[in-house]
Amino acid sequence: MKILFCGLGGIGQRHLRNLRQLLGDELEVHAYRVRGQRIKLRDNLTVDEGADLEQAYGIRVHHDLDEALAESPAAAFICNPNALHVPVALKCVRAGVPVFMEKPLASDLAGIDQLLSEVQARNLPFHVGYNFRFHPGLQRLKVLLEEGFFGRLLSVRSEIGEYLPNWHRYEDYRQMYAARADQGGGVILSQIHEMDLIYWFFGLPRSIVTHGGQLSKLEIDVEDTASSLMRCDGADGSFPILLHQDYLQRPPVRRFKIVGDSGYAEIDLLANHLSIYGAEGELHEQNDYPDFARNDMFLAQARHFLDCLDGSARPAVSLHDGLQSLRLALAALRSLKEGREVALDEVNVHG
Repeated sequence: MKILFCGLGGIGQRHLRNLRQLLGDELEVHAYRVRGQRIKLRDNLTVDEGADLEQAYGIRVHHDLDEALAESPAAAFICNPNALHVPVALKCVRAGVPVFMEKPLASDLAGIDQLLSEVQARNLPFHVGYNFRFHPGLQRLKVLLEEGFFGRLLSVRSEIGEYLPNWHRYEDYRQMYAARADQGGGVILSQIHEMDLIYWFFGLPRSIVTHGGQLSKLEIDVEDTASSLMRCDGADGSFPILLHQDYLQRPPVRRFKIVGDSGYAEIDLLANHLSIYGAEGELHEQNDYPDFARNDMFLAQARHFLDCLDGSARPAVSLHDGLQSLRLALAALRSLKEGREVALDEVNVHG
């Protein structure tokens, strides 16, 4: 199976390792490369010293995207900086190539309407890489929400904080996409997973107000701190969602909490610990997922995408779904810039 990679940094190489594990020698790796760095990374993002990325995986390198697409790959994995996603995706889709696109979809809405139209016209598989939808604890929360376990929803709190220079120790953090405005960086877009979870669990909020900015001494030109308050409409009325994101916390933190009048739950996504409580505060269930490893999410996602390619599944996170979390992130950025509450209706592909 020919797979084309557009971007082979940390996340691109993770997808490559997983596809090699799943497909073995059936995988034929092609890559459209611009920077051409040949550092080979391990699963824990340390450098495999002395190894050459292109030689290790037998990668056929293309310096022209049209040339790469002429090889008729079975799919393209778009893992370059998010500001460059849409032009590459458009070329792939127009060539009839299914797409796996890393999150976020883009850094703005330019060309998204065109991309939606092209994907729909060709009925191509298009999956957006929100791997946390494949986390067993978060999947359990989704089931509880669908079953009405929490009763009337009262509040939701989510927090993610991680020191940016520790993300990729093999490179200068100041050159990472997450640190650069010209590559679609900033904490809001780079840590957009939680926004996708909010959309997946509760639908798109009605409005958002965000405070923060570039508050630290990090040498970056994007926001490193953002605290957002959202108004979400539920079956029994509106409830608030509070999301905090930062590039600063040491040790890192990643938690999600749902509070209702019939129960509440909290998951620590770093410790993989889920606690669920009933209406009287009694422990309903808990799970530490002892057999779960972080890469399991990515493997499950890769299996799912392969199922999409053979027609046995439809993308769990479609292009339309990926657009919703992007709209939420762009609304947060607009609120941060303009100092006001922003309605989600203000941010869409038509304006």
